[in-house]
Amino acid sequence: MAETKDLSIIIPLLNEAESLPELLAWIRSVVEREGYAYEVIFVDDGSTDASWETIRSLADGDDRIRGISFRRNYGKSAALYHGFAAAQGNVVVTMDADLQDSPEEIPQMYKMITEEGWDVVSGWKQHRQDNRLTKNLPSKLYNAAARRITGIRLHDMNCGLKAYRKEVVKNIEVYGEMHRYIPYLAKNAGFGKITEKPVHHQKRKYGQSKFGLERFVNGFLDLLSLWFLSTFGKKPMHFFGFTGILMFLAGFVMTVWIIAAKLIHQSHGAAYRAVTDQPLFYLALVALVLGVLLFLAGFLGEMIARSSADRNRYNIKETL
Repeated sequence: MAETKDLSIIIPLLNEAESLPELLAWIRSVVEREGYAYEVIFVDDGSTDASWETIRSLADGDDRIRGISFRRNYGKSAALYHGFAAAQGNVVVTMDADLQDSPEEIPQMYKMITEEGWDVVSGWKQHRQDNRLTKNLPSKLYNAAARRITGIRLHDMNCGLKAYRKEVVKNIEVYGEMHRYIPYLAKNAGFGKITEKPVHHQKRKYGQSKFGLERFVNGFLDLLSLWFLSTFGKKPMHFFGFTGILMFLAGFVMTVWIIAAKLIHQSHGAAYRAVTDQPLFYLALVALVLGVLLFLAGFLGEMIARSSADRNRYNIKETL
């Protein structure tokens, strides 16, 4: 049986060979000063430089240093998924490998989990060292939208420096590009004690950023997907069926209006336009068809959800 440790530090990386020795030395100086029983898990996400060879060298003769290497680049979510699965520590910390996250923040985040009872502590880079136009402003807009949709009051949802209670990472599934929303995944899994801590952010010392502006657009689309799945994933009829009924009723009311208007004009001998000459007729037709299609989509989604192997999967806190 694997030995339980105080702390697991998971570091996903892509082409960061130059920074790894300095980062590990910094981590060691901090956690050994605090006396933690720890492990460092490097997850190499398909690097094409000497990152894996560097990790193997750093781990040589030290069983506290572990490594996972992907055959190709799968993304940060995949790296965190495997890192979480391998973690043995009671507290799990994630941080980037580019030396922009400071290991000096780890002891305080550890205490916030173990002594103050938080489930998730997310870093908040109050004073970013990135380009203000391309990183800071889009980040503020993105985080404002994330707070609005998720209901979690974090200033920096996407910060790579986070600490988790072990139970959190063992009860969530990170996939696709959902690494940006692990606090929201934790909340949906029943871990609602989520807070943030201002952290020191440093300029990149080696290499260049692996993320561009497209991450904010993709991140917002992922957020909408996650919100929809968490809200209607097991009850699709509540969304599609309700929306379909509204569309059908709107089309039905417009149809009745058109027919009633024609009959009234006929009864008074007034001139009237043919039903098919009225734009409202086509709007009513489209609304009726869309209403039926949305209702059928909800019905089919409900059948799929009821056949899912996860339909009765719930996180149980404890039993007596």
